[in-house]
Amino acid sequence: MSIDVGSRLKEVRLQKNLSQRELAKRAGVTNSTISLIEQNRVSPSVSSLIKVLDGLPMLLQEFFSLNVPEKKQVFYPADEHPDLGTADVNIRLVGHNHPNRTLSVLHETYPPGSDSGPEMLSHDGQEGGMVIKGELELTVDGETKTLSPGDGYFFDSSLPHRFRNVGEEECEIVSANNPPSL
Repeated sequence: MSIDVGSRLKEVRLQKNLSQRELAKRAGVTNSTISLIEQNRVSPSVSSLIKVLDGLPMLLQEFFSLNVPEKKQVFYPADEHPDLGTADVNIRLVGHNHPNRTLSVLHETYPPGSDSGPEMLSHDGQEGGMVIKGELELTVDGETKTLSPGDGYFFDSSLPHRFRNVGEEECEIVSANNPPSL
């Protein structure tokens, strides 16, 4: 029987009433390290996991022998949205631990001048969203448009695309895509 280290870490962290940021601070690791482990995007080495568990504090044996009940979560407080973004762009995922998730709901913030990266994105699925605040330059399959608050978009994600904040204030977007990004 395999153990889902990411889900188990999240459940233990929540049982101890710790945010990802607080656990990272206590363990002496980055916030993104905790987030990536909880999302099962990285498999920590034994020594890395021990370091993280020291922040709880908890022994490795306790972590693997603990009976953590599966919790069906419906509501997700702000500090439970893992950040999937980069150093500049903040992309928060709602419902990351929902079983059999077929949709990603994201809250994205782009500081002035930031973008989704130098390369055009392309992946399976569809995505759509709405600008809540600021301005967003969106390029999809060679067509570029600047969107303002209330403007939206929807396209097949297989088309090359890129997001860029061309305004002077932070740009905020609420978006969704499938298949899920995690």
